[in-house]
Amino acid sequence: MTGPVILDPTILREYDIRGIVGETLNAPDVRAIGQAFASQLIAEGGRRVAVGYDGRLSSPALEAAVVDGLVAAGAQVFRVGRGPSPMLYFATHHLETDAGLMITGSHNPPDYNGIKMTMLGRAFFGPDIQDLGRRIAAADYQTGEGQSEHAPVFDAYVDRLAEDFSGARNLHVAWDPGNGAAGEVIESLIKRLPGRHTVINGEIDGLFPNHHPDPTVEENLDQLKALVAAEGCDLGLGFDGDGDRIGVIDGQGRVLWGDQILVILARPILAELPGATIIADVKASRLFQDEILRLGGNPLIWKTGHSHLKMKLAETGAPLAGEMSAHIFFKHRYYGYDDAVYSAVRLLSIIAGGRESLADIRDSLPSYVNTPEIRFDCAEDRKFVVVDEVRDRLTNGQRDGQGEGDSYEVNDIDGVRVENDDGWWLLRASNTQAVLVARCESTNDAGLARLKAALETQLRLSGIEPPAF
Repeated sequence: MTGPVILDPTILREYDIRGIVGETLNAPDVRAIGQAFASQLIAEGGRRVAVGYDGRLSSPALEAAVVDGLVAAGAQVFRVGRGPSPMLYFATHHLETDAGLMITGSHNPPDYNGIKMTMLGRAFFGPDIQDLGRRIAAADYQTGEGQSEHAPVFDAYVDRLAEDFSGARNLHVAWDPGNGAAGEVIESLIKRLPGRHTVINGEIDGLFPNHHPDPTVEENLDQLKALVAAEGCDLGLGFDGDGDRIGVIDGQGRVLWGDQILVILARPILAELPGATIIADVKASRLFQDEILRLGGNPLIWKTGHSHLKMKLAETGAPLAGEMSAHIFFKHRYYGYDDAVYSAVRLLSIIAGGRESLADIRDSLPSYVNTPEIRFDCAEDRKFVVVDEVRDRLTNGQRDGQGEGDSYEVNDIDGVRVENDDGWWLLRASNTQAVLVARCESTNDAGLARLKAALETQLRLSGIEPPAF
């Protein structure tokens, strides 16, 4: 039996394993993680594991290490090669494996890397990851004679992406994979789509030389905006480092955020499936609820975090879910995982199949005033306590700062979301950092000011000096 490996506890995150290569995460750690993961899988009756890796410089070596660990426990490993995380998720279906491991640092800086995991059809996160750490600390491994083989799925994956495109209009589309792992998939996909396509930063480069690969930060879309303007494109599409989050620019260079993308994607689904449940995370704008109701659907607000959304999608049988962070999950005609390139295909189908431009559709959406997502430091041992204090005050009738004459509702599914006639404000603790997260939204500036004041009052009552909104 392999001797104990002591993992840096900071790498065991809520949704995945993630650390700085050579400091908090190294190849022996990853080998141990592979052996522990396969040990758990085999204990639950599985054995077949698909493994993929992204374009980071450290990813090939870490992929080899995790495969060694999986094989040492007796797993049958299918190595699908380099590509985006959704290609690995696709491989678990296409190859009919029991589990999947993706070596990826997602949208983190180049010196980071990590592992995203699925097991027996469920997201592997939270307590699963902590149990994995305990198994490694105890060197509680299965041993066996496993095997590995190369099992490329690139062509099958691109074929599957292209399969769901429809629409007669030829569009001019700008694409920016951000030198991330989706680059080669996009280059192959656009050869199978009609219209004109222009790609920048398509070469996979783990140093991300042109901009950070996170399309939810607007400055990372500057090159894409410039391309849309210079080429007169109908829209622009950006992607994060491992291809599971999407950024969207309309023909006027305006960003569409996660909830706006979600309601546009929901339109044809609700036309086909009236009354269907559409899920968004607790940070979503009121736009989401209002538009889904208007379209004849059932809006459901759920916990932030792609693993939580994926599980809720499976539990409810909903056809579509999404986050403000632009993880979009299609169960309608697809597999229920977050795939930014597939979401792009479905969005292009809507635009190519209708008469409106994306800019026209954006203009038709209701307009709200809001703060950006505000993240501010709060000690790890206080962040959840502060949220609990705020929730308890409000649910116990202590109306401090909420306005004596106003009614309000408290949603505590993930933090505290307070809704009243002015709009809503949110306070939640980050699952991955020592920070609190806040956001406010209203239909007008005066209402937004009152919401911010109410939130600031609650923070001060818990001894937290509010940040500048």
